Amino acid sequence: MRPLVGIPACARMMGDHPFHVTGDKYIRAVSDGAGALPLLIPALGGSLDLADLLDRLDGLLITGSASNVAPHLYGGPPSADGTLHDPARDATTLPLIRLALEKGVPLLGICRGCQELNVALGGTLHQRVHEVPGLSDHREDTAAPVEVQYGPAHPVRLTPGGLLERLAGRAEITVNSVHGQGIDRLAPGLAVEATAPDGLVEAVRVESAPAFAAAVQWHPEWRFWEDPFSAALFAAFGEAAAGRTRRR
Repeated sequence: MRPLVGIPACARMMGDHPFHVTGDKYIRAVSDGAGALPLLIPALGGSLDLADLLDRLDGLLITGSASNVAPHLYGGPPSADGTLHDPARDATTLPLIRLALEKGVPLLGICRGCQELNVALGGTLHQRVHEVPGLSDHREDTAAPVEVQYGPAHPVRLTPGGLLERLAGRAEITVNSVHGQGIDRLAPGLAVEATAPDGLVEAVRVESAPAFAAAVQWHPEWRFWEDPFSAALFAAFGEAAAGRTRRR
């Protein structure tokens, strides 16, 4: 029996109607990369029985998104005008992350998911990394073709002896860079797994988690089958979810 991996959706208005949406690339990374059955979780916040949901899941993938985590959730200043927020997603993912870790549900965060993990555990964010002295511009060129936007952008240094270094089999990998926010103050209980050349935290691991619990700032789901590290990351997440399936 394949493990069941939940993927929280974003809330979006399409025309005059609200939708719950998740990118195809994340769904296929769970299905084909992790070897699991993807289950989309609507952004219903407190209307969801999270404990009941997590008792039925074998893993949780927290995806990237065009929206930013609302700054009031980590004590940050108001966002710049025009910033996209998703309060329904925030109200769903943040408590879901905390409870998943408590229950030992394997978790993988990607981009916004990495930021959400940090906020859920008490950390803070840079809202506009490119405006922080000493940090680089980590945003994509939106005028370029999508293949270029998600192409190799910069190296990251993997923490010696860490989870990601063991998966990569080397000390450095090259990743894409498609984000405006980034980790500022690291949450208690998180260990740094990778850093960019400018020192920005690019990946984290939950130190005390009883199961796989990590997040990356880049997008390994993008054509994961073409990149050995990305394929290994989803395979490791899938194996952790399969382990929960067997135990259940």
